[in-house]
Amino acid sequence: MEVIRGIVDAIVYKNDENGYVVTKIKADKALITAVGIVPYIGEGQNLELKGDWILHKQFGRQFKIEECEEILPNTVEAIEKYLASGLIYGIGPITAKKIIKRFGEKTLEIMDSNIERLGEIEGIGKKKLDLIIESYVSQRELKNIMMFFQEHGVTTNQCLKIYKRFGGNSINIVKDNPYVLCEEITGIGFKTSDKIARSLGIETDSPFRIQSGLKYVINDFCANGNTFMPKELLTKEASEVLTVDKNIIEKNIYDASLDGKVKIEKINDIEAVFNLYYYYCELGITNRILTLAISNFQNINLDLEFEIESFEEKNRINFAKSQKDAIIGAFTNGIEIITGGPGTGKTTIIKCIIDIYEKAGLRVMLGAPTGRAAKRMTESTGHEAKTIHRLLEMGVRDDEDTSALDREEGSPLEADVVIVDEASMIDITLMNTLLKAIKVGTRLIMVGDVDQLPSVGPGNVLSDLIESKFTMVVRLKEIFRQGNESMIVTNAHRINQGDMPILNGKDKDFFFIKEVDMDTILLTVIDLINTRLPKYNKKWDKLKQIQILSPMKKGILGVTNLNNRLQEILNPKSKDKKEKQMKDMIFRVGDKVMQTKNNYSLKWTRINGFGENEGIGVFNGDMGVIDSIDEENRTLTVIFEDERKVEYDYIFLDELDLAYAITIHKSQGSEFPVVIMPSYMGSPFLMNRNLLYTGITRAKELVVVVGEIKALKYMVDNTRSNERYSSLKWRILDIISNDAFNDVPDEGK
Repeated sequence: MEVIRGIVDAIVYKNDENGYVVTKIKADKALITAVGIVPYIGEGQNLELKGDWILHKQFGRQFKIEECEEILPNTVEAIEKYLASGLIYGIGPITAKKIIKRFGEKTLEIMDSNIERLGEIEGIGKKKLDLIIESYVSQRELKNIMMFFQEHGVTTNQCLKIYKRFGGNSINIVKDNPYVLCEEITGIGFKTSDKIARSLGIETDSPFRIQSGLKYVINDFCANGNTFMPKELLTKEASEVLTVDKNIIEKNIYDASLDGKVKIEKINDIEAVFNLYYYYCELGITNRILTLAISNFQNINLDLEFEIESFEEKNRINFAKSQKDAIIGAFTNGIEIITGGPGTGKTTIIKCIIDIYEKAGLRVMLGAPTGRAAKRMTESTGHEAKTIHRLLEMGVRDDEDTSALDREEGSPLEADVVIVDEASMIDITLMNTLLKAIKVGTRLIMVGDVDQLPSVGPGNVLSDLIESKFTMVVRLKEIFRQGNESMIVTNAHRINQGDMPILNGKDKDFFFIKEVDMDTILLTVIDLINTRLPKYNKKWDKLKQIQILSPMKKGILGVTNLNNRLQEILNPKSKDKKEKQMKDMIFRVGDKVMQTKNNYSLKWTRINGFGENEGIGVFNGDMGVIDSIDEENRTLTVIFEDERKVEYDYIFLDELDLAYAITIHKSQGSEFPVVIMPSYMGSPFLMNRNLLYTGITRAKELVVVVGEIKALKYMVDNTRSNERYSSLKWRILDIISNDAFNDVPDEGK
C-alpha cells in the first residue's frame, strides 16, 4: 500500500448513510482525488492515507483509501479550515474565524487544555459552549467507534445513534451483547447484530444467540399490532431466522420462560408467548378496568332527565334514545364506552355530559391520543382537551435528561371524570399508563369509532373492551340532520354496511374521478392538489387544508413516490431554501413533514397559542412544516400544527418523513378539510373496507377519489384484515366468569 499525506481541500461527495466519500486532497503541490469509506473526515483536516491507486473508467485516476489517520493541523490557515469543516458541532465558518482571531496558533492547544475559554468568544454562550465541548471531546473516540462498526455494515447515522446511546464505551457494550443493537438502536435489525455476534465468536446454537433471536422475532411480530405471538408461529419463524432446528428453538422458548424472560400462557386455545412488557400492560389494564367499573363513585344531586331537556332546549336539538342512553350511562357507570361513526352526534353528547357534570361541581378532564385529536376536541366542545401524554404531565428528569410521567399511581389525576376521545387509537401501553393515573372512584368515558382501523401500536383495546361486554357500551347508529346533508357521512355508513358509495351527486362533497392508468391517476392527483382544488375554493391551502391519503407506501401511487413528486411541484428546489439529504429523502425548508415514531426525549417550545409554553415529547403522526435548517449546528427545526417548535439533531431525521401524502394508517385521529385518495388494486390485506372507511372519514369538507371503480368496489366488499393477537378480552372474560367475582354484591359491580 502507498502512503499519502495531505490536507482535505474539498469534499466532493459524501454519503451520510454508508460514510463513502469522494474528496480532493492537497498533497505537496498536487491535487488528487481520493475515495473510500471515511465518514469522519472534513475539509481542512491533515491526513495520512494508506491505499492504492485505481483507474475509474469515468473519473480517471483515484486513490482508494484503505486506512486513514488524522494529523492535527499546525498552521493558522489549516486550523481555521479544520474548525470550519463542521466536524465539531457548534462551530462553522463564522465561529471558526472568530476563534482563530482570538487564539491564533494556540487554538488547538487551548481547546485541548482549557476549552472553556471558547466562552470568551462573542456569540458562544453556555448552551453553544456545552455543545462544542461535547462534540470536540467525543469526536476522537467516535472515529474509532465508526471504524469498528462500519466494518460490520452499520451506517454512519446508526453509528452516531450507537455513540449517543452508549457513549465512549459503545464497542465494549456491543462486544458483551451484540444483540443490544437491534433492541435499542432504530434501524439496526437482527441480521446486522447477528453478523457482529458471529464475527465475535458466538456459536450458531448458543442459547444467548437463540434467546436474543426469539426476543427479536416476538418484538418484530408485536410491531404489527400484536401483544403476543403464537408459540407454533414463533417456533417456525425463529427457526428460519436463526437457521437452527425447531427442537432447539422450542427448548429455548421454555428455558426463556423459566428464566423469566418471556411469559407463556394459554389464550383462547392458543399457546401464546409474550414479551414481559406487553404481558404486564394487559394485566394492568385488566385489573384497573375491573376496579374502576365496580368501585363506588360520587353521585350527582341533579335530575338527569331535566338537565338533558334543558340542554336540548338551549341548543335547539332533540336527542335520540341512544344518545340519551349514552348521556345517562355516563353518570350511572364507572366506565362507559360510546362508539359510533361520523354524524352520529358523539361530540354533542360529550358537550352535554360536560355541561351536567360542571353544574354538579365535579371536575372533568378531556384527553385524546394525538395533538390534532385534542385540538379538534377543544374546538368542538369549547373546553380544553390535552393529549394523554400532557394529561399525565410528561416531563424530563434533570439528572438523567430522560422522560418521566408525573401522573401515576402515587400522584393520580385530579379529576372526577375523565373523557377520552378517539379511543380506537389507544394502544395497550398508552392505555395502561393512563389507567395507572386514574384514581379509584373516578369515572372514565371512552368515545371512539370501533369500525376505524385499530391503533398503530400493539393491542386492540377499544374492540377488546367492547367485546368483553363487561363495561356499558352505547352504539350510535342514527345519522342526524347535519350528517344527512353530507355525502361523506352518508357514504361512510354505506361503506361500513357493505354498500357502494353514492358518487358525484350535484353540489355534494364526495366525488369520484374515473381513471385506469396509474400514471394518469398520479397526474390527476397532482393536478387536483396543485391547481384545481385551490382554484375551486381559495381558502383551501395546498399544504394545510388538502391531504392525500394512500393505502400503501410503495409503488407509483404509494406515499414515497407521491411525496417525491409533490415536493418537486409544491416546494421545488431553490437557492433561497436550505435542504438536507437523509438516505434517499431530501428535507427542504417549507416541506410538510410527519413524525413517524414516538420520541419522548425531544423538547419543544410553543411559539403561539394557548397551553404550556414548553414541554417534551413528539409523537407518531404529529405533522408540521420545516422552518429552518442550520448546517453549522447540524439541526433542523419543525413547527408543528399546534405551534410547537422542535429542534431536531440530524441523527433524529430518520424519524421524520415527508407528509404531502401519508398512509391511511398514519391519518388515524386526524381530520382534514379535503382528502384526495387514489383508488387502485393492491394487497388484499390492505385494500379492505376498514381502510377505505377510515380514509374517507378523515375528511371534513370534501373527498375526491381518483382511480378505478373496480378497486373501490373491491375495498367495499373485502372485509379481510390482518388478525391481531391480543388477550385483553379473554383476560376480562376469564375473570368475570369466575365464581369468586360473581359473588361480589350487585351494588359493587
